[in-house]
Amino acid sequence: MEILKDIIDFILHLDKYLGAIIQDYGTWTYAILFLIIFVETGVVVLPFLPGDSLLFAAGSLAALPGSPLNVWVMMGLLIVAAVLGDTLNYHIGDYLGPRVFRENSRFLKREYLIRTQEFYEKHGAKTIILARFIPIIRTFAPFVAGVGTMSYTKFLSYNVVGGVLWVILLTGAGYFFGTIPFVQKNFSLVVLAIIGLSILPVIFEFIKSRQNSRRPVA
Repeated sequence: MEILKDIIDFILHLDKYLGAIIQDYGTWTYAILFLIIFVETGVVVLPFLPGDSLLFAAGSLAALPGSPLNVWVMMGLLIVAAVLGDTLNYHIGDYLGPRVFRENSRFLKREYLIRTQEFYEKHGAKTIILARFIPIIRTFAPFVAGVGTMSYTKFLSYNVVGGVLWVILLTGAGYFFGTIPFVQKNFSLVVLAIIGLSILPVIFEFIKSRQNSRRPVA
C-alpha cells in the first residue's frame, strides 16, 4: 500500500521529482527516463508506473531555458525504450504461454489479462497501437500478443508505429504546452486530466459491455 502511495505521489508531482532529478543527474536523466519507460512497457507486473504523464512532464522540462535535455535526443531514446519494452513483453508472453490465464497472483491479475484479451479481440492487431495510449492495457497488450498467435514480424511493425506515435505526441505536447503558465501552476490537475483522457476508452468499453449484457436476448 505504501508503494502505491509513493507511485501516486510521484505521478502527481512529476514536475518536481523530474526537476530534482535533472538538477542532480543532468544528462544522466536520459538513462533514468529510458529505464522507467522500458520497465513500464516491458515488465508485465508493473503496469502502474507513469507513462503518458511522464512523457508530458519530460517534454515540458526539456523546453525550459537552460535544460540539459534535448527534446529530439530524448524522443529518440524513449522511442527505443518503448519499442524494446513491448518487444520484451511480447517474448515473455510467448515464453509463458496460455497457462498464465489459468493462474492468478498478487501482481499478475487475471482480470487485467482477460480485459486486455477482450480489447485485443475487438480491435485486432491495431490494439498494439491503440493500447499505447491506455494505462494498464498498454502493459498487457504486447504480453497478450505474445501469448496469442500474432507473428513477431507483424507485432514488430505495429510496435514501432505505436511507440513512435506515443512518444512524439505526448512528449511533443509537453514540450509545446508544458511551459504555459497555467499548465505550470496546475500541473497536478493537468496530469490527472491526461490520465483521465487515457482511460476514457476503457470506461466507454466497460459501460458499453454492461449495457449489452443487460439487453434481453431476442
